Amino acid sequence: MSRGILFLCVANSARSQMAEGIARSLAPEEVTVMSAGSRPAGVRPEAVAVLKEIGIDISGHRSKNVSEISPSDVDTVITLCAEEECPVFIGKARRLHWGLPDPAAAGGTEEDRLNFFRQTRDELMRRLRILLEAEDKDPADSNTIGED
Repeated sequence: MSRGILFLCVANSARSQMAEGIARSLAPEEVTVMSAGSRPAGVRPEAVAVLKEIGIDISGHRSKNVSEISPSDVDTVITLCAEEECPVFIGKARRLHWGLPDPAAAGGTEEDRLNFFRQTRDELMRRLRILLEAEDKDPADSNTIGED
């Protein structure tokens, strides 16, 4: 089982924040879950809202720069960028890439944007359940789960 999971995207405002919140709700207590970005931009209210819908509170989260994360605390890095260039994490860690479109870039009505955030939330939930279940059985089996 991972002892430290880091989710990375550029702004640390939507995908990585939702992934952190979901992973904290699913992972065993001994696993440290973090998120960061290369250009932190504040947590998106839509991310807070759609996680609240499923009983996860990330209202106290803040966007962090990847430089704030100690490499010694991380053994798994999951990058979430799709169309943009993901931040680089220096350190010895298993690396997974889950290229998901940025819901913060969605246009349309408020409901359209919330639906995009919900789709991203649901996909993160699906992938994290698979990853954590595989790690619980055999960490070697989880090396490529959900990779794009």
